Amino acid sequence: MSSETLLYITIAAITALILALFQYLYKSKLKSHLKYLLTGLRTLSIFGILLLLINPKFESFTYFDEKPTLVLVVDNSESIAYLKQNDKALEIFNTLKNNSELNERFNIESYAFGKTVKTLDSLNFNKRQSNLSLALKQFGEVYNNQTAPILVLTDGNQTYGTDYSYISKSVKQPIYPIILGDSTVYSDLSIKQLNVNRYVYLKNKFPVEIIANYTGNTSINTELKIWSGNHVVYRKALQFDATKSSEIISTSLLANSVGVKTYRVELVALNSEKNTFNNFKNFGVEVIDQKTNIALVYDRMHPDLGALKKAIENNEQRSVSILKPKDVLSKTNDFQLFILYQPDNSFNELLKEIKELNSNTFVISGETTDWSMLNNSQDYFKQTITNQTEDFQPSLNRNYGTFIIDNIDFNSFPPLTSEFGSFKMSVPFEALLYKSVNGIETKDILLSTFEINNTKHAILNGEGIWRWRAQSFLNTNAFNTFDEFISKLVQYLSSNKKRKRLNIDYKSFYNGNDDVIITAQYFNKNFEFDNSASLSIVLKNTENKNTKEIPLLLNNGNYTVDLSGIEAGEYNFTVKHNSESISASGSFKILEYNVEQQFLNADILKLTALAKNSNGEAFFSSQASLLIDQLLQDNRYKTIQKSTKNIVPLIAWKYLLLLIVLSLFIEWFIRKYNGLI
Repeated sequence: MSSETLLYITIAAITALILALFQYLYKSKLKSHLKYLLTGLRTLSIFGILLLLINPKFESFTYFDEKPTLVLVVDNSESIAYLKQNDKALEIFNTLKNNSELNERFNIESYAFGKTVKTLDSLNFNKRQSNLSLALKQFGEVYNNQTAPILVLTDGNQTYGTDYSYISKSVKQPIYPIILGDSTVYSDLSIKQLNVNRYVYLKNKFPVEIIANYTGNTSINTELKIWSGNHVVYRKALQFDATKSSEIISTSLLANSVGVKTYRVELVALNSEKNTFNNFKNFGVEVIDQKTNIALVYDRMHPDLGALKKAIENNEQRSVSILKPKDVLSKTNDFQLFILYQPDNSFNELLKEIKELNSNTFVISGETTDWSMLNNSQDYFKQTITNQTEDFQPSLNRNYGTFIIDNIDFNSFPPLTSEFGSFKMSVPFEALLYKSVNGIETKDILLSTFEINNTKHAILNGEGIWRWRAQSFLNTNAFNTFDEFISKLVQYLSSNKKRKRLNIDYKSFYNGNDDVIITAQYFNKNFEFDNSASLSIVLKNTENKNTKEIPLLLNNGNYTVDLSGIEAGEYNFTVKHNSESISASGSFKILEYNVEQQFLNADILKLTALAKNSNGEAFFSSQASLLIDQLLQDNRYKTIQKSTKNIVPLIAWKYLLLLIVLSLFIEWFIRKYNGLI
């Protein structure tokens, strides 16, 4: 309580006493001793009221002890079981988790990680991928303001995500890796990396790049082979020794038929080799007959052009040519889709040519769009011309049903600059994105698609889409979300397939450790998305003829099924409606490859460096007791006494109000009883 408040309270007490004395000793003619009792009661009442007006605040402190947190993390991936460390990992985990001294010193919290991080309830070491960097990043964020050393039981072999070597710079907590795995160095051959394009073109040669590694001290000879079925299509003799531990092999293979083609790269194993799973790797390519050619037509340069080209050409099946309107006129027959970026008067002839050819278009408007020309050149849409611009954010129409849209966080995307004024469509259309102003969704169209005279079209009312691609990277550390969105839009616009009530989305082949997710959308007879449909997938392995049926679940506006973990092979599938005769079929291949079986040893060097950079220390699996002793003796992990400061205003103290009322009542009663009122 401040000295100023104390002064006010003193003045209040003196004032209350003076007023009471004036009332009962100076002014009153009362002679009995009651005047002293009444004076006291009046003083108490006035002082209480003045105290409420001053409303002093009182401080109270609550003290408590806070133990540091011990974060216990276990690698739950298949590599732990493959290296025969699963029993050891369980033993160490139970030793640390149940140690009485550690539990007295720390609050122990347990987690397990594979590709994602979860609170630990059981350990089965069956996760097909491991992402240690994600686990450490999340713990660094969650325990950022706490004392929380991180113990990680792992072999250090990460198969997914960014390299964890650099994560210690952003994690403030000490990291203690407990290394699971053999430290003995064996002679071992492995295929470290294989680079190949997913799509190739018929009768073309496609490049294949292989990085072969050798671990060992002796000189060895081996041979690299590339198999197509039972035939060797490429072979090369290789030599390695202590000074030459890797070699890059580059070759080209011929694509001579359309469809998915699978190959197998193999390094002939050494007689003494302990792990031969990392000596081979399967890969696939999809051979297509021709590439989709897209003309991106512009009259002024803009960052949007580069963003669109990058996003579209992320799919190797598509090629984008950025051209001026006059340069397109002589080769309009070469393109399956025309993207018209901010058309002005220079687009007049091209628009007439496109209309005569009955070609598909994607119009993108902006600040320099000549809406007078564009309104007069077609009858599909009209924009009110105001010569003013406005910024609009996108809002996804979740009932959009022309093609499948992933659950993209459009609300986080920056606004696009668009012409201010009403925009009207004069043909049937579907709005993909609405305009949003200050978080309020309008029914004004930002992006829509429509079909007319057997052609497909789209209109985007805004420039600045390059910011969306940048924001996509900030949100997910990759451009994939934006690129796939543009890819699906372009795929729809550049094809002539008719709209169907049941659409499916899948890849033609998956690598062994990929997530195998098939997505579907179902529409009723009015082509409205039906979120109450009962869909299932019938999956058949073409090799062993095994068949199983799995229901599809509604997830973020689409029906999905996760088939990750099924065995390698070729599959046919049918997605069907369980009460209507509607279905869609497809096929895919899963290439045999288990990334968690590619390792022979724990990555001791990286784990040791991780511990050192975070002010922790690395321990081997046989040193659990030494780790416990160090944690107990480390002065950084002492229990801290903390206090909570509570500030309570006097006006919140109900007893003072009761005391004021009681004193006034007693004073009134005495005066009434004695005939003074």
